[in-house]
Amino acid sequence: MEKIHLSELSTFGIGGPAKAFKRAETIEEMQSFLKACHENKTPFLIVGKGSNTLFDKRGFNGLVIHNKIGFLKNLEPGVWHVGAGYSFALLGTKTAQAGYTGLEFASGIPASVGGAVFMNAGANGMETEAALESVDFVDETGELNKLHRKDLEFRYRYSQFHKMKGAIVGATFRLKSCESARKKQIEIIRYRTQTQPYGEKSAGCIFRNPEGVSAGRLIEEAGLKGTSLGGAKVSEKHANFIVNDKEATTEEVLELIEKVKQRVYETHKVNLESEVRIIPYDPVC
Repeated sequence: MEKIHLSELSTFGIGGPAKAFKRAETIEEMQSFLKACHENKTPFLIVGKGSNTLFDKRGFNGLVIHNKIGFLKNLEPGVWHVGAGYSFALLGTKTAQAGYTGLEFASGIPASVGGAVFMNAGANGMETEAALESVDFVDETGELNKLHRKDLEFRYRYSQFHKMKGAIVGATFRLKSCESARKKQIEIIRYRTQTQPYGEKSAGCIFRNPEGVSAGRLIEEAGLKGTSLGGAKVSEKHANFIVNDKEATTEEVLELIEKVKQRVYETHKVNLESEVRIIPYDPVC
């Protein structure tokens, strides 16, 4: 069985070794892996692009399954069926190039389609669930299910998948024709490149935006832009990003997160909520 450090699967570049590792490139492989985990009572973790995630420095005490299910099918005009391991950013680019609106915001988001659905990723006033029709989901016993958007409890950076054991393996999106989709997509990627720390190791935005205000703005107003703790640093380009500046550890990132939360509460009386998923070494059953 292949061995791997989770830092290799993380956009943060942080994480220790997986106890066991497999790569799923088809839905059938994912079904087989999850069925075996269920029968053998093996804890598992599904990883896509590894964004929005902070791994433990000790790794993960179970099976890590890298979701590489990457098919893309244009079923009919405006309707795409996509593997969960497919790049969400590339999907946003391709659909906009084809003249369809609804996923332009995905351009530049370093997530897989599965990760974007799981977190209901969003930006620029748009969210994943608005373009979503259905999701293909393999449950913990290895059974394949088709779930419809209305049944998945989507809200800001949340879906019902947070409470479910299994793996998203595919999604179907229904988009509307729009002549300006490509122009909008290009504007979004240009703006992101100018305002976010591209090329640096990060998990994406660290905190959820409180209602009516930007978390990044609160952090900047608290005087925290550029603040470092060990190898972890609040980005000087966008304050809602923590970057792995100098071989940061899990503990340094977590300490910096707490420092930011405390300072923002002191200055604005606002409790920031972390958006990044923190994966412990020992799985929580």
